Amino acid sequence: MFTISNAIILKGQNLIPSRENIVVDEGKIIEIKKDAKEGKIIDADGAVACPSFINGHIHIGDSIIKDEGYGLSLSEMVKPPDGVKHKALANATDEELINAMQESMWDMVNSGTTHFIDYREGGIEGVKLLRKASKDIPIKPIILGRDDSFYGDDPDLSKVKTALRKLLKVADGIAPSGFGEITEEVASLIVSECSKQGKISSIHVAESESNQIESLNEFNKTEIEKGVINEFDQLVHLTNPKNNDLELVSKSNPNVVVCPRANATLNVGVCRLNEMLNLGIRPLLGTDNVMLNSPNMLRELEFTLKVMSLYYKSYINPQQLLQMATTNVCSFDVNNIVQKSVIDEGYSAEFIIFKSFSKNPYLNICNRLETKNILYTINKKCIV
Repeated sequence: MFTISNAIILKGQNLIPSRENIVVDEGKIIEIKKDAKEGKIIDADGAVACPSFINGHIHIGDSIIKDEGYGLSLSEMVKPPDGVKHKALANATDEELINAMQESMWDMVNSGTTHFIDYREGGIEGVKLLRKASKDIPIKPIILGRDDSFYGDDPDLSKVKTALRKLLKVADGIAPSGFGEITEEVASLIVSECSKQGKISSIHVAESESNQIESLNEFNKTEIEKGVINEFDQLVHLTNPKNNDLELVSKSNPNVVVCPRANATLNVGVCRLNEMLNLGIRPLLGTDNVMLNSPNMLRELEFTLKVMSLYYKSYINPQQLLQMATTNVCSFDVNNIVQKSVIDEGYSAEFIIFKSFSKNPYLNICNRLETKNILYTINKKCIV
């Protein structure tokens, strides 16, 4: 049992600032009160206690090829099966992959991340490899798998169904690359099987303008429309919406993840984050491919804070921005799998103690902090 005292805590799902003490026992927050003190006392000396980060979208497997292929197009970099990433993964040994993924997971732990949602290549073996790599690291991977049987213009649906059932025995969900690589029938099977088993179905949509144009020309529907119609639990990117795409998302309420740094690196656009927020969409932030970016959520927060004001000439609310990296996931059914907590009584103790530089706790974190300014990372297993 221990108490975090003398801290500014960002409490509940909306991160409301409060000067109270946090009492933790056996990995749970058992009391939040101004005068509460039990067990070991950790004096935060005015520091900020914030829920730990969740990296909403990452491809951790390509940690083996950091910064390779810079300047190539989106398809050349990541489109299966011939993208730079897929060729590298095919040629890497298990040991190389495990070592690279472990290095990236420790980068996340050391920068305040306790959960990440990974798009895992390599089928069942790829899922098992990440489980093995993460075994002794204080972080929770949510692993979404895929299988080569999903792809092509005329897939064998019986093989797809068998692959899905086998994958879902070891994975937390399914995440094909995008609608450019799968048929509507495969998409429907993925969502159906995930729903039956209480797992997450996720897919990239509208990452590039060309993807959207191809989808409209071939199907008279945008990729975002197809994602909503097929009822995927989670849609990733939405960088290039068309027509009434965002209104459709706001009404259907899937979990959304945006990846501003990756979009910038691949030169595919800037997500319409202010418009999403105005429509009531509550996105998550993700760092995307480790080959493109470090998996550091502090860097993602600062970049997003500034690129939105530059590109759209409108300041983003830093409180809402911080929720994208911490508590927004708690609003969605996917949190049944993710199990991300907030700072409140009865929840798992998963929070970060940050050094305070300014009177605005949200801008303090989004605008000023670096990894070296983390005093403690508390998770239900240990204090890091």
